[in-house]
Amino acid sequence: MFFIATILQINSFGQINPVSDAPDDPEVGVVEHLDEYLPKDIYITGLDSQRVLLTDLIDKPTVLNFVYYRCPGICSPLMEGLAEVMDRSDLKPNEDYQVLTISFDPTETLDLAERKKTNYLNLVNKKEAISAGWKFFISDSASIVKATKAVGFQYKRTGNDFLHAASVMVISPDGKITRYLNGIYFLPFEFKMAIIEANKGKSGPTINKILQFCYSYDPVGQTYVLNVTKIAGSIIIFIALFIFLYLVFKPKRKEV
Repeated sequence: MFFIATILQINSFGQINPVSDAPDDPEVGVVEHLDEYLPKDIYITGLDSQRVLLTDLIDKPTVLNFVYYRCPGICSPLMEGLAEVMDRSDLKPNEDYQVLTISFDPTETLDLAERKKTNYLNLVNKKEAISAGWKFFISDSASIVKATKAVGFQYKRTGNDFLHAASVMVISPDGKITRYLNGIYFLPFEFKMAIIEANKGKSGPTINKILQFCYSYDPVGQTYVLNVTKIAGSIIIFIALFIFLYLVFKPKRKEV
């Protein structure tokens, strides 16, 4: 007996389109490494051309954001989501927290990184504060492998591009991974709580675990897709359980 799953894809216009089942590729996605510490030998290069250790930059709650700047897919919506939540949050960038965006494509240049930063700063109102607190970097292939492996960010090259998921990692001031925020939109409350808890060194699962259950990542389309089968199956199981419990505990009618 074969079970055919129906998956819907949400396109860039917010429309829902039916698509075929996406392949389950374990090489692409995010594996949470909560409570683990970043290695101390990861080097990154900033817009000032200075090559520094990643851990030397982390002296406050830090959001790590792995993208590649040429990405034609989810990288741009992801960084737009970051720009929006930073602009809306009452936390102060560069004081309460910082965001470090790192390209995982070792061929990309600082010129491209700087152009990308300029693009996203044009989307916000708090330009000066966000510019100071949102730093863009490139890196070498060895450091990229160490960094992405340390945080569980798994991606796969396909030609000149990459298949990857959309996620950011929140790091405590002492370099511990405390939270993952997945997807391309971030709730200001969840973002704020992730920063506050990271400052205390507290780790925990993301609020949007429910959204992860409802959506699956399609590495081919580089989008998150609604898994209708999983949702419908859960509803059916819940209804069946309710009926079963009702029948078991239903008061017996007295015979006349």
